[in-house]
Amino acid sequence: MFTTRPEILGTYGVVSSTHWLASSVAMKMLEAGGNAFDAAVAAGMTLQVCEPHLNGPGGDMPGLIYRADQRKSQVICGQGVAPAGATINHYKGLGLDMVPGSGLLATVVPGAFDAWMLMLRDHGTMTLEEIFEPAIGYAINGVPVVPRITGTINTVRELFETEWTTSAALFLPNGRPPAPGSLFCNPKMAETWQRLIAEGKAAGGDRVAQIDAARNAWYGGFVAEAMDKFCRENEVMDVSGRRHSGVLTGDDMAKWRASYDEPQTYDFHDYTVMKTGPWGQGPVLLQTLALLKEYGLKAMDPAGPDFVHAVVEATKLAFADREAFYGDPNFVDTPIETLLSETYNNERRGLIDMDKASLDFRPGTIEGYGGKIDYAAHVAAGSQDFAKFGIGEPTVGKQGQVQGDTCHVDVIDRYGNMVACMPSGGWLQSSPTIPELGFCLNSRAQMFWLEEDRPATLAPGKRPRTTLSPSMALKDGEPYMVFGTPGGDQQDQWQTSFFLRHTQFGMNLQEAIDAPSWHSDHHPNSFFPRPAHPGKLVLEGRFPQETVDELRRRGHNVEVGEDWSEGRLCAAAQEDGMLKAGSNPRGMQGYAVGR
Repeated sequence: MFTTRPEILGTYGVVSSTHWLASSVAMKMLEAGGNAFDAAVAAGMTLQVCEPHLNGPGGDMPGLIYRADQRKSQVICGQGVAPAGATINHYKGLGLDMVPGSGLLATVVPGAFDAWMLMLRDHGTMTLEEIFEPAIGYAINGVPVVPRITGTINTVRELFETEWTTSAALFLPNGRPPAPGSLFCNPKMAETWQRLIAEGKAAGGDRVAQIDAARNAWYGGFVAEAMDKFCRENEVMDVSGRRHSGVLTGDDMAKWRASYDEPQTYDFHDYTVMKTGPWGQGPVLLQTLALLKEYGLKAMDPAGPDFVHAVVEATKLAFADREAFYGDPNFVDTPIETLLSETYNNERRGLIDMDKASLDFRPGTIEGYGGKIDYAAHVAAGSQDFAKFGIGEPTVGKQGQVQGDTCHVDVIDRYGNMVACMPSGGWLQSSPTIPELGFCLNSRAQMFWLEEDRPATLAPGKRPRTTLSPSMALKDGEPYMVFGTPGGDQQDQWQTSFFLRHTQFGMNLQEAIDAPSWHSDHHPNSFFPRPAHPGKLVLEGRFPQETVDELRRRGHNVEVGEDWSEGRLCAAAQEDGMLKAGSNPRGMQGYAVGR
């Protein structure tokens, strides 16, 4: 099969990420004697500089890790929670029936920094200064601007100029967006990091004590104080068309820390696939596999209509169950064992008609669980246009063209440690830049509902149901692969097709990434204003015309996008002493490296 680049093979270490600089930095850490955890954290800090339209220090970060010496897999939860003042009554009192998709009201406790630091402290070997050195260098000296940074800034340029003037000061140097190929600097962010390192050094020479001191400075020191002050003293224009102050406080910051979770797992033939729990959308991929397990996929053409149709129709059912049942397990009893059970999915599988696309929204029924969904309201929301506010994750355009979303990094080292991390949030289009810090806050609270009868209903201290969804897989019980892609609601659609093409059709990592892909917009979107488009299926232009015609005959509302427009996949694997990696050619940013 044609590939855009080789599958990377080696024995020392491999990295795949959504930006070549992050991959290079991670490899630098491996070469300097660091392990996969050191490398991932350094890459994560670099991504905050070189992809500010896709993530930032004020965002969130779930990760999946495998510790080879302990033979143990864990989820690192860097998804911050709703502030104490984020109550339904507060938002309703402001005349809102939905959490805005931008501005300060959409902010939850920023979780990315503590998740990275928790990983570094407990599993890494290097110091704060060593880890931050490349990112600080890029923030001071500049990173080359990719076209999508310029495009994203242009989308919100008027908002920056008229309302978010602190963002204009950073992202509109000389009154205009930085040009593609030019160098963009963020010295204030570098100062924030340098101050955190200094706070760490003040705690003494112990590596762990330094990391904990930096964490305390972030959540209980100068960073939290700056966030608190900015939210209290500023009324910020958001997508509601009005100005609002934030509800995040220093006390909210002080009470939260990143944590460990057990992965949610599903056995699919020879593989055990691991995802986050239902506080994220990760189990959607697992349920899709459960629905497809007995479909005889290997007999299908991986670019043919039967394969696409089966996966899309299973996806529709799994995403309907996401909407009905998923929420933070600390607040909601999600029937995840039932949702992944053979009995339940045998019944749900019977709803799939291989000759006809469903245009209905069909969540399952589990007595005592679930919430009411007004699907018609989601369909109506599909006609609204809030583009000038830069809301949500603008992942896919009308014709499927990727416009920006999130980041991903995978690392496997020579010891067998594996990491898959999905940093996101705190995009430059989320909320105004906090001038003292050099970055903005996240807008993840837009994933909450202001109705009382949903699993993802807003409550103080609750995690929003994030779309961020890294993946890990065992093969025959042994650690095998880490993978993921940016893309909001599309993340687990693109990861499913990648995983199936690799495991069921024998494609190598690069072949499975390069293969033509698709996404469905049938389900309610997780981002404001939460639109749904019944039956809509966007295919890359490289699919055979026969596949396109047959899917239309079966009733899919097919749109054919650009040839290379669906997904930004990263993947790394290990087997029989060989390390492997592949990366996404779409968007001309992702890169895999290794030796």
